[in-house]
Amino acid sequence: MRTYTLETALLNYSHPRIRQLIRAKQWDRLAPQQQLLDMYNYVRDTVLFGYNRADDIPASEVLQDGYGQCNTKGVLFMALLRAVGVPCRMHGFTIDKKLQKGAMKGWYYRLSPNEIIHSWVEVHVEGRWLNMEGFILDLPYLTKLQQTFSECEGSFCGYGVATNDFQNPPVYWDGNDTYVQKEGIVRDLGVYDSPDAFFARHPQNLSRIRKVVYQQVVRHLMNRNVRRIREG
Repeated sequence: MRTYTLETALLNYSHPRIRQLIRAKQWDRLAPQQQLLDMYNYVRDTVLFGYNRADDIPASEVLQDGYGQCNTKGVLFMALLRAVGVPCRMHGFTIDKKLQKGAMKGWYYRLSPNEIIHSWVEVHVEGRWLNMEGFILDLPYLTKLQQTFSECEGSFCGYGVATNDFQNPPVYWDGNDTYVQKEGIVRDLGVYDSPDAFFARHPQNLSRIRKVVYQQVVRHLMNRNVRRIREG
């Protein structure tokens, strides 16, 4: 299990920003179950849903941004867990871009690859691995979506959601697996010891030009769309 608690370039939990947060929240003094619950809720709701400059950015940068998506929130969550000795790893996938429709619109939706790199965090708790994906969307954003599409009570795909139970997705943790984008998965890319290893093997399928356009233009448009929904 030691492999799953190691610090890496992306899981830079000795960074002062990470250490200060852990001290301020006193997570290092809590019982393991409470540690996991508090960190999970923090990453889900205090770190808002949004799009960073890239997937392969360190946890300290995600924390500084104050927002993230599946991959970057996962990096931060893993760094916090490993900082207090909780073993965790990353499970990689691709998801259908339809899941992003609504956050992505118009020309930049049409230009995006059909499959997008996705991940969730697997956490070792009481002898078993739990799947943690439900932290991606902050509750204010998810709640506003549910209110906007209140007539939908079953499956929903779009705006960062892919679930079979839109009004009651399993995003609250109580010893269970959590999911919010699982139903958009296309391919399983396997389990990795660290996000560093996963992103090195499976970068997003963007050309150099499209990567620059994403960083400089597209992600800001997507974040604006997400903010408008949240602030409704």
